[in-house]
Amino acid sequence: MEIPQDLRFTDSHEWIRDNGDGTVDIGITAYAQEQLGDVVYWDAPEVGENFETGDTVGTVESVKAVSDVYTPVGGEIAAVNEALEDAAELVNDAPYTDGWMFRVKLSDPDELNNLMDAAAYQALVDGL
Repeated sequence: MEIPQDLRFTDSHEWIRDNGDGTVDIGITAYAQEQLGDVVYWDAPEVGENFETGDTVGTVESVKAVSDVYTPVGGEIAAVNEALEDAAELVNDAPYTDGWMFRVKLSDPDELNNLMDAAAYQALVDGL
């Protein structure tokens, strides 16, 4: 299973890409999308909404289940991946690139230090 080295991860299987401009892109990991099966719908948050770390920001629906998606960092929703409205399967096809879900303008960039690196996430997945 692919686990990109440049990302950070949560134990609830979200990934985080630091864009270097005070924003991060967030999606679900390859492991998460494999467990869900074919993703058919993404209920995205609204741009401009503010969330605290760990808040539910939306839900992802697959052929198997509906699951909450959490924000691993606090801040304001700066963008959502509008391509997922018509092509939710991008979450399955390219979870770490075209399948990103939302962008957050960080309220506290230091929160990124609380997230797992690729090696720690790999160890988590290996233990499941």
